[in-house]
Amino acid sequence: MGNIKPYLQLTRPANLLTALADILAGMAIAGFSFTGGNYFYLLLATLGLYGGGVVLNDVFDAELDAIERPERPIPSGKVPLRAATLFGGVLLALGILCARFFALESGLIALGIAMLVILYDRNAKHSKIWGPIVMGMCRGGNLLLGISVLPAALSHYSWVGFVPIVYIGAITMISQDEVHGGKRRTLYLAGIFYATVHLVQLLVAYAQGNLLLAIPWVALHVFLVARPLWAAIQNPVGPMIGKAVKAGVLSLIVMDAAWCVAFGYWPLALLVLLLLPFSIYLAKIFAVT
Repeated sequence: MGNIKPYLQLTRPANLLTALADILAGMAIAGFSFTGGNYFYLLLATLGLYGGGVVLNDVFDAELDAIERPERPIPSGKVPLRAATLFGGVLLALGILCARFFALESGLIALGIAMLVILYDRNAKHSKIWGPIVMGMCRGGNLLLGISVLPAALSHYSWVGFVPIVYIGAITMISQDEVHGGKRRTLYLAGIFYATVHLVQLLVAYAQGNLLLAIPWVALHVFLVARPLWAAIQNPVGPMIGKAVKAGVLSLIVMDAAWCVAFGYWPLALLVLLLLPFSIYLAKIFAVT
């Protein structure tokens, strides 16, 4: 286990569960009946894509982490840089292949996600403008990957992929100042982005005739992200910002559950919500950011 744990740490296990939640939410949006078992390929695909993405993120950050976060697996020497590069690349490739095994449309979406992941890891994350946008596109693509369980649904609900861009954009904006502290203006803007996502979900739920069911779920998500964000606004130092980022990432599960309810899949929403305590537990063992 001692040799495996550093590799697991690179994949951010707590975050991987949020990627699974995206896929399940996308399936609910598509109106999938969950018959047959080949849709598990999409669940495997997102694990590969997300895991590979965060591993390669640490690969590209190896020199910086050696200064700012020397305890991480690569700068600490627990995982050699070459091994981490190979590990991340293999995970990305497996993610694309699993998606392609399911459907051509899914494979193309996965390929697009992989390209965006590399763009973010290598270049975009250094930009305060493009970093949040590209990272948001990665998460939006992941939701579309779930919707591709019924490829015909992509033409009707592809617009939903823009919503995670706003949400993840907010988290990425906050996280850019996690080490050295941030500015209140950025945190307030992130709050506006969060509120926009919540409003869109409520409007969709209303259009689907599920507003009353969705309100408690959206309210729960508001509660989970607003408290740490407000605390960070009051005291915008690194540790407080880190807590706001962590809450935003883990609460993706609740946001995905709200999508399920908005489209009338409340039993699936309960299943998605069950991922949250496991994600919180894993976050105590492995780093989230």
